[in-house]
Amino acid sequence: MEKDGKMIGVFSEAEEYSSELDIAVRAVQLACSLCQKMQDTLSKSRSKDQVPTMDDNFPVTVAVWSVKAIVSWILSECLGGENISILAEEDVHQTLSNNNASELLKSVVKTVNECLAEAPRFGVEEPKSPLGTSELLEIISKFNTVGSPSGRFWALDPLDGTFGFVGGDQYAVALSLIEDGEVVLGVLGCPNYPMRKDWLSYQSSYQRIMSKLNPSNSETWNKGCVIYAKRGNGKAWIQPLLHTNKKFMWPNSAKPVSVPSNEDPVLATFCETFENANSNHSFTEGLAHSVGLSDQPLRVHSMVKYAAIACGDAEVFMKFARAGQKEKIWDHAAGVIIIQEAGGMVTDAGGDPLDFTNGSCLEGLDRGIVACAGATLHEKIIDSVDASWASSCL
Repeated sequence: MEKDGKMIGVFSEAEEYSSELDIAVRAVQLACSLCQKMQDTLSKSRSKDQVPTMDDNFPVTVAVWSVKAIVSWILSECLGGENISILAEEDVHQTLSNNNASELLKSVVKTVNECLAEAPRFGVEEPKSPLGTSELLEIISKFNTVGSPSGRFWALDPLDGTFGFVGGDQYAVALSLIEDGEVVLGVLGCPNYPMRKDWLSYQSSYQRIMSKLNPSNSETWNKGCVIYAKRGNGKAWIQPLLHTNKKFMWPNSAKPVSVPSNEDPVLATFCETFENANSNHSFTEGLAHSVGLSDQPLRVHSMVKYAAIACGDAEVFMKFARAGQKEKIWDHAAGVIIIQEAGGMVTDAGGDPLDFTNGSCLEGLDRGIVACAGATLHEKIIDSVDASWASSCL
């Protein structure tokens, strides 16, 4: 892997986790490049009036496995002296080794090799020869951990916000490093994140129209970013996704981001999950009203909600899962550390830190998750949860 001078990004090379963060950002940049191409292909394959559905699952599945393979390959190649363990949803090796998965495996191998051929643009050496099926299966065997309260492992969400991806809307690629039960770095790739706050609430079709009227080039940055942070630095950073045919030069126009200073509920923007199945909208609506959040909620797919707070485009995110649902750590780890280092707060609904020590789930989660730009708003919401919970039926 190339190193551009004596600095790794915006951090000194000697700083703890700087090398890991550098590698993780490059991996997410490359993964986002792949996802952008696949989302464009998926959109073009549909007729003008065709409604996106989850029947578009084959290209989605190819994208998921391809991102997993690419991230695993880059981490293994660039941190070769370490025993790389990665936590992610599903047993990838069993899925791709299945006798009925030959077409899927073939497509993943082709997609991964095409993507890794562009690795030098991101400062990573490409494989000496194209990967075969056995090599691909060996690479994804790194997804071999169930999480642990001790030791080090990576957590990956290769395609957070599948409905957003299928519909040409918001989605994210999230990678975090967890050590002894604590998130020590997080990288969040948001390929469709708009660089203008007022675009974030637009429907995806209108965003695409506006993007065509304001096309990106080497001098502009209209959408798509990677946001990252590491433990104890007190800052989070944002950089644009790499333009086609451009070479990644660290830190790639990175600039610091911070949570908004506004703590007035009347002026605050409140984010929540898009699908009502993932969170109780009626409860969060009542909670928002009781706190004084007067604007309509901004419903956004994926961990982009965490990005919106870290970038100063929103103040609040609340999620209260329905009975029986458990939150997965890969759905939150990267976003949590980014908001915290950007100056915000993320806790459960009891005000306690999220617990990443118990495997793949956030065990012991008190009712839900509350992320805020500041302590005043956070305290009001926590108090309101306590006052409203008995009648919530959750």
